[in-house]
Amino acid sequence: MDRHIAWDIGVAGLGERLSAALDACFIRQTYSRLVVDCNRVPGSAGSIVASSDGTAVPGNVNLSDAAVQMRLNAIYRPYQEAIAAELDARPSPTRLIALHSFTPSMNGFDRPWRYGVVHRGDSPLSFAVLAGLKAALGEAAGDNLPYAMGEGTDNTIPLHADPRGLDYLEIEVRQDLLADTAGQDRAARFLGPILVEAERQIRRL
Repeated sequence: MDRHIAWDIGVAGLGERLSAALDACFIRQTYSRLVVDCNRVPGSAGSIVASSDGTAVPGNVNLSDAAVQMRLNAIYRPYQEAIAAELDARPSPTRLIALHSFTPSMNGFDRPWRYGVVHRGDSPLSFAVLAGLKAALGEAAGDNLPYAMGEGTDNTIPLHADPRGLDYLEIEVRQDLLADTAGQDRAARFLGPILVEAERQIRRL
């Protein structure tokens, strides 16, 4: 359970630090995604996986429909309902930011990017943050890397941002940068000003 297949390493610490620095609400899942992945559409191949990065997950094999629904009712739905309630209670404009971390190597492929922005080409916030990351990191900032939206890797933005017409940001951080509290501190100090400047740019548009 200490591997990347079980959870987004370092994101809890990073989210708590950014939340405090930016006076923003931070909602996170406390269950492992090996039980049910809340960032996947229920019923999709990635929702409850039988294997991940070459590792079998025996407890997820041949689950009954009742067992699947139990996990969705106990874990997936309360998490999504908490996000929905917070967004519905907030004044406009609200930005929805999804935080994730990615393993430096996946399925035998090295991932050199330090940070990545996942988007569909329709988000001013994503463009502004990506420009800030590119200015600071050059090619170590990934544009739809290591994932691209629409590859079945995201549920939060389509589920919550789209129906409310919210601008969004989905940001990925390489997990070795978040492996300890010092790294999480550094990442928060790095990202915080980029997020603030991106918001300033959007408000000037």
